[in-house]
Amino acid sequence: MTLHTEINLENEICDHLAAHGWLYEKDAASVYDRPAALFPPDLFDWISATQPEAWESINKSQGSEAKAHILARVRKQLDERGTLEVLRHGVDFLGLRQKLVMAQFKPAHAFNEDLQARYAANRLRVVRQVHYSQYNEQSIDLVLFLNGIPVATAELKSDFTQSVADAVDQYRYDRYP
Repeated sequence: MTLHTEINLENEICDHLAAHGWLYEKDAASVYDRPAALFPPDLFDWISATQPEAWESINKSQGSEAKAHILARVRKQLDERGTLEVLRHGVDFLGLRQKLVMAQFKPAHAFNEDLQARYAANRLRVVRQVHYSQYNEQSIDLVLFLNGIPVATAELKSDFTQSVADAVDQYRYDRYP
């Protein structure tokens, strides 16, 4: 087996990220929600850990459908407003007085312990071979998530087998957005 293959590059990147605080499990792609294009366990863990009152309120009002409602609302807001806007300004949810916060950016000062704790609670995850489409089995080599929301993707190429131009072409022609 050659060292110069895409899978070895994936392994190296994922192992490095995992060693530096990122969440990584080899079978995590099986948990990815294709219709919502989200990583639900991290989204739910983030909300329940950082906004327990909101989590409790949603579960109380929505019952067994709470998680489905959260996924649908976050997906709708991402489609309407975009990822960065949702991460910066949160998501309105019927019955809540405040928006659901989707991420905590690094606080400017260390004075506020609540903000520091929320920042530390961010869930950064790398997932390999994400089958993103509901219509075929094509996959993206790596997807980076912040609290269950995809923020970056990567198509990896080895200098010995393919070029960067091949990755660009793959995104342009083979990866319908």
